[in-house]
Amino acid sequence: MTEFVGEIITLTIMAAALGMDAFSVGLGMGMYKLRLRKIFEIGLVIGLFHVIMPLAGILAGKLLSENFGALASWIGGLLLILLGAQMIWSSFQKEAVSAITPAGAGLLIFAFSVSLDSFSVGLTLGIYGAKTILVLLIFGILATVQTWAGLLLGKKVRGWIGIYSEALGGSILLAFGIKLLSTFW
Repeated sequence: MTEFVGEIITLTIMAAALGMDAFSVGLGMGMYKLRLRKIFEIGLVIGLFHVIMPLAGILAGKLLSENFGALASWIGGLLLILLGAQMIWSSFQKEAVSAITPAGAGLLIFAFSVSLDSFSVGLTLGIYGAKTILVLLIFGILATVQTWAGLLLGKKVRGWIGIYSEALGGSILLAFGIKLLSTFW
């Protein structure tokens, strides 16, 4: 029983660390004009991706090399930089329609970019034989809750800073993407 509790604690800490990506990026995306229903939907999609990606990682854990984890972080960093730059650019355009928004394909790109690290962790957990259902439940629930928290906080901050909120949100995404890529320098 002690071993099981230890595994739950370890997985919860890992999931919280991975969910910080979702929280940070959610904070930036929360700067968009989002309704609570859309925030709910975004959180569920991010949570679902935080189930799918580690599951894929666990299943592929013994088939892929350790170098894929670095590649996943690199791709995630580039996607976040792209999202952030696009948000900053669109904030300076008068009545321009954003190319990437937290809806449709933009939401899928957003969810994919913040869940790539979960795939990498899934690779490792697959190699070490972690309990798959436990991993997926903990990762999915924490990512969903952390995304909601980030989006709601971002929405609140947006009200404080008005029209500059989208540029600030883009700056957050851009900085987070650069942080991910800085591990390669």
